[in-house]
Amino acid sequence: MGKENKLVNKIKRLIRKAGLPRWLHHFGPKKYEFWQHALALLVKQECKLGYRRVSRLLSLLGYHTPTYSALAKMAKRIPLEFWQRILKATVGFKVYIASIDGTGMSRPLPSPYYYKRIDKPYPVEIPLKLSMAIDTRTKKILALRIRTKPRHDIKDAKYLVKRLPSKPNKLVADKGYDADWLRKLCNERRIISNIPKRSFSEDTHYRKTATKRAINLFNKKTYGRREMSESTFSAYKRKFGASVNSVKIKNQRAEVYCRAIAHNIINFILGLFQRSRLFIICFFCGSFNTKNLFLVY
Repeated sequence: MGKENKLVNKIKRLIRKAGLPRWLHHFGPKKYEFWQHALALLVKQECKLGYRRVSRLLSLLGYHTPTYSALAKMAKRIPLEFWQRILKATVGFKVYIASIDGTGMSRPLPSPYYYKRIDKPYPVEIPLKLSMAIDTRTKKILALRIRTKPRHDIKDAKYLVKRLPSKPNKLVADKGYDADWLRKLCNERRIISNIPKRSFSEDTHYRKTATKRAINLFNKKTYGRREMSESTFSAYKRKFGASVNSVKIKNQRAEVYCRAIAHNIINFILGLFQRSRLFIICFFCGSFNTKNLFLVY
């Protein structure tokens, strides 16, 4: 079980770096540790499995895994703060240019039989609103927020900026984030905002000094880095799917955060193969120790 334990050590280091407890309860039975639940939930999203299949798979591989019902209950009970701290632990590097944008995730619809019973002629789909802050250099997810109802992109801008793991040098966004208060927030945090002006009026920003100053310093080349948000959304949905399988919001939040954490881990490993010459030389010469791969965080 030497090779299989490397993934376990990776999860343990992330939980230790995030400062999370060993167990999620103080007085309950100490049968399963938190890393065992986190490992099963991450494998579930990465392999696109259900609770029953991921529990059976890890048990066959020799892991002491909770049952499918315990995994479903724990995904609902894990606080939002724990997911945010684990996601923050997967970033790891200095962020220079951050990009914020929003997208949608479809949810499971009722069966046609249910629509027939309630005399509904057509299904009504209300997608989840997902907003993300992206590192444009590594395409890692820095922060995210989901909503059950459609909202404007600017509603989540303050939430994302305040929860960035490190202060970026610049922040890029599209015209939907054109707001004077957002630019003032970036100025207070010493972040250069690179957001274009809306084109529906000439005098829209009359007497808004923060907006006027930002428009004068607008850089089209830096604004081109905003496309990395669209690229990350595309990779996120192609890898894990464009829909969520859970029905309740707590399980949907756990599902989205698990996908983001798995996305950051995969991006980190692929980045080593693509960018590090020393890694490739040592790998092909046989002098590379795979244990060092999981010690970077």
